[in-house]
Amino acid sequence: MSAQTHILVVDDEPQIRRFLRTSLGAQGYRLSEAASGADALARAQMDEPDLVILDLGLPDGDGFSVIERLREKSQVPIIVLSVRNDEKGKVHALDLGADDYVTKPFGMEELVARIRAAMRHRLQAQGEAPVFRSGDLAVDLVWRIVTVGDREVKLSAREYDLLRILVMHAGKVLTHGFLLREVWGPAHTEDVQYLRVYVRQLREKLEADPTIPRHILTETGVGYRLRAE
Repeated sequence: MSAQTHILVVDDEPQIRRFLRTSLGAQGYRLSEAASGADALARAQMDEPDLVILDLGLPDGDGFSVIERLREKSQVPIIVLSVRNDEKGKVHALDLGADDYVTKPFGMEELVARIRAAMRHRLQAQGEAPVFRSGDLAVDLVWRIVTVGDREVKLSAREYDLLRILVMHAGKVLTHGFLLREVWGPAHTEDVQYLRVYVRQLREKLEADPTIPRHILTETGVGYRLRAE
């Protein structure tokens, strides 16, 4: 996949762009670069990249407006570069339509894993495969059958609805607000503790060890991600 993947890097720090150009280029990715929001939007329209890596701090504004403008015309995967402990910014970026985030400073191995997950999620969304598989977990979206290994798992209607949303966005970070809105409706977007109860119930049914989850991963202060393998 990487040899055919064109990535637009949007960051006003030359050293970051140089690092990404060298590191991602060595892995076969094709890169173009932008140092401002205006340049990013022009490049995105001209180059039509497969994925965008976007720093939220730009000289002509913030990256949030870039996400909004990109989402008006495109569903290109967007990975946000954020500073540590900026949970509010991460949540806002994800709610605007970003697919994932990486916290600075970051390792190349982590970034490449997020790139692959974002690309895989986009392909899954386009293909809408009826059966999702990750490790020993399988979810048949047509027949609403959930299995772990050779064991069928019985879920309540609400547990299944929550799992279905996670499956439909597998590999992507989903905020608490997004999950609550999609499963329980817009009147419940602040009921985070309610969501945690259902996630705990799902883990007890799906995970070999619910205290060390392999499928439903917590993004601290942000939301949850279903592992896509």
